[in-house]
Amino acid sequence: QVQLAESGGGSVQAGGSLKLSCAISTDSHLSISTCNLYWYRRPPGKDREFVAEVAKTGATDYQDSVRGRFTISRDNAKNILYLQMNNLKTDDTAVYYCASFCSKTYWGQGTQVTVSS
Repeated sequence: QVQLAESGGGSVQAGGSLKLSCAISTDSHLSISTCNLYWYRRPPGKDREFVAEVAKTGATDYQDSVRGRFTISRDNAKNILYLQMNNLKTDDTAVYYCASFCSKTYWGQGTQVTVSS
């Protein structure tokens, strides 16, 4: 079993920054170092969409619209996933979710990010 809890969301003006965190809890038999970790988001009125991935190898991938502005990182020792978001735009307004995939996918409950012009 894996439990994920996001934090760090809030309201910010366009051009500002936020850093999201995702605390990950696992049972004693599972290390998050063996898992691929993700950030997704659900903009208002739209489907959930991929934002960023950091694989268990450390390789990263991003949605084109956030590449160069967002940075995903992981701290396996602390079981925390991060998303540094810079130069935020109004289109980044969404509920942000972290997710892990080891043998199956687990999701957090989400944290709201609102970017105003």
